[in-house]
Amino acid sequence: MEELIRYFYKLLVSYGISENIAEYLNVLIGTFILLIVLFLIDRIIRKVILNLFKSYASKSRNTFDDYLVKNKTFDYLSHIVPLSISIWIFPQLFIAFPTTEGYLEILFDILVIALTIWIVRSVLRTFRDFLKSLESFKDKPIDSYVQVFMIIVWAIGGIFIFSSVTGKSIWTFLTALGAMSAVILLIFKDTILGFVASIQVAVNDTVRIGDWITMDKYGADGDVVEINLSSVKVQNFDKTITTIPTYHLTSESFRNWRGMMDSGGRRIKRALLIKASSIKFLSENEIDNLKKIELITDYLEDSQNNIESYNTDNHINKDVLVNGRNLSNMGVFRRYVESYLENHPYVNSNMTIMSRQLAPTSQGIPLEIYAFSNDKIWKNYEKIVADIFDHLLSTISYFDLEIFELDFNHKK
Repeated sequence: MEELIRYFYKLLVSYGISENIAEYLNVLIGTFILLIVLFLIDRIIRKVILNLFKSYASKSRNTFDDYLVKNKTFDYLSHIVPLSISIWIFPQLFIAFPTTEGYLEILFDILVIALTIWIVRSVLRTFRDFLKSLESFKDKPIDSYVQVFMIIVWAIGGIFIFSSVTGKSIWTFLTALGAMSAVILLIFKDTILGFVASIQVAVNDTVRIGDWITMDKYGADGDVVEINLSSVKVQNFDKTITTIPTYHLTSESFRNWRGMMDSGGRRIKRALLIKASSIKFLSENEIDNLKKIELITDYLEDSQNNIESYNTDNHINKDVLVNGRNLSNMGVFRRYVESYLENHPYVNSNMTIMSRQLAPTSQGIPLEIYAFSNDKIWKNYEKIVADIFDHLLSTISYFDLEIFELDFNHKK
């Protein structure tokens, strides 16, 4: 090998060129030829390795090797042979230039460290993609852990590069880092907080990828699409992306709708504003007319019998309607609402169904409907709610009730 490396030097000297110039020309020619040879070797090895592993990956049932190819792991591995040849030959080629040879050794040390980092990074990304393809890991913040490992790898690589460039031992650098720990903690504060938050989020199962969350402070209202070391990406329903610092998921309040999605229904909680002046006691004739409404026929008959028995037993004077017990149109309507919801095909009858009267307001008497739709998909849910209230608003006139509306044109 030494004879081959010194070939051009001896040839040039034999032609009468001075030894000093011959050394420079020998290095230039040798470097040029070596770079071409290394380039060809790199291309050939990479093509052979990639073809072999692509062929194997296409036939294999395991997807892990497919992700190795996707993340260019074999591309980086193919650089090992050309780099090894360079480390072996270049120092001999520059043996007449010890200073340059020393710089080349440092350069090759840096290249070896950098190549190692790239290989490790591609393997970590492969594990990340592979784990994300598994059902049990799809909703876990895998990106956060991969980023933490990469920070550690880069930190170790930086220490070795520093040691190689300065000629100082690794322990000297670590000692200096210990003295600068306060500054390092300040610089990497967000990273450290994000890492701790990622662990807390995963351990406590606070947020998963795919969860619908709402965080008003950041304008987030949509599905979590990514959880990494520094941020959580939320795709809002208008298709915009909101980025939230990961550690804010543990330090601030937000709403996760997963509980609703996992439950038997999605809550309906909305009120009708009833005009107070339209509420009244029902006469016998009005009760008889309401008995034609099938959902409350049995209720009205039972209630009427109970009320008549009570009033008779207690000798109530019914010449004045307010005396004794009576049915009101508001009370009967509340019962109708509950019966309607209990028989509704899209309302979960196994969950709470309630029609309740809230405290009077200046806009009327709120009659709140509280129930759960058994379809939790947003579009379907809105249609169900709209259909329910369309029906109730259309029905309310049968009970001689009125919905409150502001009338700006009203004149006394």
